[in-house]
Amino acid sequence: MPGAPAAPTHQDPGLQPERTVLSWGRTSTALFAAALVFLRWLPHYGFWILILIGVAGTIAVSIYATQRGRYSARVRGIAAERVHSDVAAVFWTSGSVVLMGILGLIILLRG
Repeated sequence: MPGAPAAPTHQDPGLQPERTVLSWGRTSTALFAAALVFLRWLPHYGFWILILIGVAGTIAVSIYATQRGRYSARVRGIAAERVHSDVAAVFWTSGSVVLMGILGLIILLRG
């Protein structure tokens, strides 16, 4: 992105920050794919499936939008030799997936 400050770097590319960014990228892509699969249910379940698509899309976009911040925090942690787990992001994502599951069950039970 032109004009954006460069992300911090560390001396050993391929360490945890890079692998974590790749993992979150796969999670974001999987949620986009799930949202596209939910489109298939639109003729059967109508408007309610759009809520599920919206939730999946919002989670995917949120993960993508916060990638840079998480990467920078991990690189700074490596430099300071003190890296903390991003527990909030894991709980937020897990809770969101549980919410999608509950919404899916409600939609299926409503018929």
